[in-house]
Amino acid sequence: MTKFLVTSGLPYANGDLHIGHVAGAYLPADIFVRFQKLKGNDIIYICGTDEHGAPISIKAESEKVSPQEIVKRYHESIKQAFDDVGIEFDNFSGTSREEHHRISQDFFSNLLEAGFINKKTTPQFYDEEHKRFLPDRYVEGICPHCGEDEARGDQCDSCGKLIEAIQLKSPKSKISGNTPIIKDTTHWFLNLPKLENELQEWLKTKTYWKENVHNFIMSWLNEGLIERAITRDINWGIKVPLKNTDGKVLYVWFDAPIGYLSSTVEWAKLQGKPDKWKDYWLDENCKLIHFVGKDNIPFHTIIWPAMLMKQKENYILPHDVPANEYLSINGKKISTSKNYAIWVKDFVKYFDGEYLRYVLAANAPEKKDSDFSWEDFQNKINTDLANILGNMANRVFAFSKKYFDGVILKPIKFSEISKKVFEKSDILFEDIEKDYSEYKVRKATRDIIEIARIGNKYFDETQPWKTVKLDKAKANETLFVCAELLRKISIVFSPIIPKSMNKLREILKLTKEIDWDSLQTKICEYNIGEVKPLFPKIQDDEIKYQNELLNKIENENVELEHKDEIEFDDFMKMELRIAEVIKAESIKKSKKLLKVVLKIGNETRQVIAGISQFYKPEDLIGKKVVALFNLKPRKVMGIESQAMILSAEENGKLSVLIPDRSVSTGSEIR
Repeated sequence: MTKFLVTSGLPYANGDLHIGHVAGAYLPADIFVRFQKLKGNDIIYICGTDEHGAPISIKAESEKVSPQEIVKRYHESIKQAFDDVGIEFDNFSGTSREEHHRISQDFFSNLLEAGFINKKTTPQFYDEEHKRFLPDRYVEGICPHCGEDEARGDQCDSCGKLIEAIQLKSPKSKISGNTPIIKDTTHWFLNLPKLENELQEWLKTKTYWKENVHNFIMSWLNEGLIERAITRDINWGIKVPLKNTDGKVLYVWFDAPIGYLSSTVEWAKLQGKPDKWKDYWLDENCKLIHFVGKDNIPFHTIIWPAMLMKQKENYILPHDVPANEYLSINGKKISTSKNYAIWVKDFVKYFDGEYLRYVLAANAPEKKDSDFSWEDFQNKINTDLANILGNMANRVFAFSKKYFDGVILKPIKFSEISKKVFEKSDILFEDIEKDYSEYKVRKATRDIIEIARIGNKYFDETQPWKTVKLDKAKANETLFVCAELLRKISIVFSPIIPKSMNKLREILKLTKEIDWDSLQTKICEYNIGEVKPLFPKIQDDEIKYQNELLNKIENENVELEHKDEIEFDDFMKMELRIAEVIKAESIKKSKKLLKVVLKIGNETRQVIAGISQFYKPEDLIGKKVVALFNLKPRKVMGIESQAMILSAEENGKLSVLIPDRSVSTGSEIR
């Protein structure tokens, strides 16, 4: 039996949980933990909310409430979101709790005593209007490495590099919006260069780490480690455990990973065994695994191990850090500041949380960034779950009820085609076990659905609807083989969609208590229970509605590219009038152009308009439109255009401007 301590990066308690969070650090961990529990291993899953730092303070100040109120609100919201998608922790704590403060201060004191913390006076941004120093996240500017706008004062989300706030170009205070000045302040720094050789030797043993993690680490080490500030000027946080340090707290990146330890200590106390945390953190045979997003790689592979190495307790170091890449939506980066996200609390209003688990598992950003779209979501649910696995189950259950009263018996012997089905599926079941062990959730989902495909193909090839009339035993054999595949799928698929697999096992009248070894269990008889639909399909109108919601968010965040300003006299030179379309026709050899004749008062004008992709000629006749009339005529495909019809463009689609009430042709736009 192997012992594991699994954690996921602590989510900030300053906002709700979105699907990118779930895909990156939480669903992969939950699936791994559920798999290891099926294997009978000793494993606990520890997490909590990160409740200190500038994001909390900024939000509290903007809402004119205390940081504690923000923390309580979002701790509860985040935990509810995890519950809604079936993420199960052994303990979910928070870093503003007393136990965490005590342990974090001990970490600081131990490192200081061991000579790995230096005190320095350094320059820092200062907001003159508000008379206060600005911690990193209180400043935004242009990244000095990649040139990205809106880089934070601690890290650029675009290139992933850590930043010293004063390196930012064109810095702005997030409190006042002003350009801050630079003043000296005193802080304490973790001496990473002093630990570099020890870290290098330790990292050399991690040859099995994921390639994306290894590459990220090497880019850091190749640049050389620098001392990192572990305190900051702010009131909300863990007080520096030294005299005369009012207004100084521990930097959030320093205290956040300590939350894994303090949450485990809390878990042990809740178990009524206060020393039980030592069975994991002080056992050299326990494997500590951190599931994080790629922006957290350096903290968990370099800084956090360095902190652990120099404590008085002989804590275990990370065994693995299987970090994932990012999830985008419709090819665009998720942005919480612009509200461009699909929030878990909104998703579960419309769809089962298990559907999100499946799609994020099937499309996991394990080696590179992946993308979520509502169309792909619908396709994966309807094709993989409903049409393949659900269809297989429905066929078997319905057929068994109709011809065998729901009773399926084990055949005395199996035909060659049945033996081959078992051989093929057994290979895949072995692969799935390996997939889970190596965090290859994406491949595991493909392998499971492939087993269901094999079952459907076998059902079609053996044609039980025919054999039941000629040789009932043959039809029974088909049902038994398929039922066996479904039983085994209910085991290997349970780490990904546990609730659905419990429903499948109920129909098969199997116990909910399962383990990996039960794949080898010999079943002699199946009694099919009440048949219920496993995977209702997602309808087109549901997806259309979700896309409309997403488009609304996109449109709210559109950053307009303005043209140069013009004088009022320039605007007055334009002659804009209402015109009526009296004739319209397509232009041969053109996919985009229409020839339109406009009536303006007692005049007519001919216009060549690039709108044929969006309007048929007959749709325009009789409509009143807005047109620019004093535009110099020009030829388009050899045909003269004497004016211009005005239209609005959205997502590449043109909409002709039409007055909202009856207006006489020739009326001027002012």
